[in-house]
Amino acid sequence: MNKLAYRIQSLRPRTLPLSVSGIILGSFLAYPSGNFSWPVFGLALLTTLCLQIVSNLANDLGDMRHGTDNENRLGPTRALQAGALSVKDYRRMIAGFCLLAIFFGISLIYKAFGCLFCSNSYILLCGGALAILAALGYTLGTRPYGYRGLGDVFVFLFFGLLSTCGSYFLMRPVLSEIPLILLPASGAGFFITGVLNVNNMRDRENDAACGKHTIAVKLGLHKAKIYHFGLIIGGWLLMTIYSSITFDSLWNFLYILSLPLFIRHLYCIAQGEGRALDPQLKFLSISTLAFCILAAIGLCL
Repeated sequence: MNKLAYRIQSLRPRTLPLSVSGIILGSFLAYPSGNFSWPVFGLALLTTLCLQIVSNLANDLGDMRHGTDNENRLGPTRALQAGALSVKDYRRMIAGFCLLAIFFGISLIYKAFGCLFCSNSYILLCGGALAILAALGYTLGTRPYGYRGLGDVFVFLFFGLLSTCGSYFLMRPVLSEIPLILLPASGAGFFITGVLNVNNMRDRENDAACGKHTIAVKLGLHKAKIYHFGLIIGGWLLMTIYSSITFDSLWNFLYILSLPLFIRHLYCIAQGEGRALDPQLKFLSISTLAFCILAAIGLCL
């Protein structure tokens, strides 16, 4: 591959659809109330994609520095690990996508609220700033929280709660409604955290040898699988509870069409380990995206 192809690969394109799942769900949760804006939706997608890419690039750079990306790792070889891109290349890409995330984020807030210096704007500006810092701190620095079993918390908070609740608030800035939106937001967060857990179960042995103490390393494979089942089943329960509370049509439950995908996924998780888990990263990502798209369609009908 040429250098451009390696740059594209380093963005981890297969993770990007998953990152926008919360944006899709949160934005369309506001649709029944008549509060929806396509420009705001588009800018929210772009902002989240940039944040996901920053997280991916920082993760590669941090893992390489800590020696975690080595010949024993079961996932795909990273461009930095293969020597196709340099540390300087990664730093430039991280800086570039941080600037893009800031640009799209500020544009998003201004488009949604018509101002940058009001209480609603301050809430999301702070959230966006924390998201960038959290993306960089995942594996970078002297005490990266991804190496202390806190990666799951980061993914749940930023790509679950903040993504879903934040996009809802951009469409319909009513703080009193956010506690109810936490139900589907937590559901999406559990699914997205599940993708990270699959990754960590796959790399458990190499991570343990390199001092990366993920939840999967701390729990061991058997308990990590139980934890994974809890995430998936918990996500479904929370979304079902929300749909029951806000019920006005059977279309609210359209996402149930994606249930066979999750059942198949859990079966494969129960049976597999090591490299055999790798296909489930993409499969759960697609299943989560399908769940959120079906939920969004159901909210529009």
